[in-house]
Amino acid sequence: MEMAPSDIIKRMQDAAVSYDKQELGVRETLLDLNRQLLAELETPTDFIQRIWFATASLGGCLEVAANRKIFQLLQGAENGLTTQALSEKTGIAGPLLERFMRHFVAHKVVRFSKSTGWHATALSNTLAQENYQHSISFCQQAAAKSFCNFPDHFKQANYQHPGLTDGPYQYAHNSSLPFFDWLQQIPLLSTYLDLSCLCIELETQTGGLSTLLKNVYPLALTRISVIIKPPGRLILQDLPEVLADVTDKSVFETQKHDFFTPQQVQHARAYFLHSILHDWSVEHGVQILKNLKPALKPGYSKVLINETVLSEENPSVPATSMDMMMLGHIGEACERTEETFRAIVAEAGLEVVDVYSNAASPESVIEVMLPCSDSALEESKL
Repeated sequence: MEMAPSDIIKRMQDAAVSYDKQELGVRETLLDLNRQLLAELETPTDFIQRIWFATASLGGCLEVAANRKIFQLLQGAENGLTTQALSEKTGIAGPLLERFMRHFVAHKVVRFSKSTGWHATALSNTLAQENYQHSISFCQQAAAKSFCNFPDHFKQANYQHPGLTDGPYQYAHNSSLPFFDWLQQIPLLSTYLDLSCLCIELETQTGGLSTLLKNVYPLALTRISVIIKPPGRLILQDLPEVLADVTDKSVFETQKHDFFTPQQVQHARAYFLHSILHDWSVEHGVQILKNLKPALKPGYSKVLINETVLSEENPSVPATSMDMMMLGHIGEACERTEETFRAIVAEAGLEVVDVYSNAASPESVIEVMLPCSDSALEESKL
């Protein structure tokens, strides 16, 4: 439903009060209202310039900054750096450097003072961190190329849905390999991906967990932060090459496992799959869950599926953006609606107990168990 700009601004003012109180989900509400206001105020020319001139060029400028350590240099310069000083440190010609830096100022990435020069911001200091530097390089060198080739790829593919090895990524990079196999052949990009945004934070509450099984294949797990150590066992399962990169094992065990084979840990309290199913087709997703089913204890074991769940009526930008990442990289992989997840779970012979969503995140947790009929059958055997 469209709203007048004045109504959107009023809602933003109301939300700002809640934001100051640090209420959950208000930041996301404000961002969404900001997008609504932009949609009402922008002309079509504004829209085109923002998408193809401003944003697309910003990605390239950010990788230049990453390559020449611009944000790190600003972070270490409390009093700012003049164009001449920054040019000498980066090796970028002064007039060219100024053009990059002005674009950063326009996007509020850095600040400028005529008397003291270029200054860091909280955003640029964060972007100076290693994982974000790698994110910038991966997105610019790998992801952006795939997106730019959407029109040509889908035209030659007669606008058919891609599979695992015939999608935009293969077209853009002239490859016949699945994305993750291709990535392993490019060590630098593989490192960029592993060390970028793939940090998973696991918060646990005290309770009756006897075993929590965490499986994060196929993406490397770079950090697990356990706020409260649960009772029982916490097991991280993954492929050997991924586990080889896990160094801190103080709060969990590691176990080699391929989720396309039967689950080896029996009767765990919970089996936690984070962003697993969205990397695979419906058929593969069903098979992954079927391999878990024999290990479940009726009425006790839960499968916790942590995934983005698309809203059919009002999908969010973070959710649809991730879906485009899946389309651009893995083809048959995608983000899914609740209805689709329920169909996958049912096809695997399991049952959705509930879907838990959080206003502060596009992700949800889908709680799955054996059907009640399976539990009743198990009890009748006792």
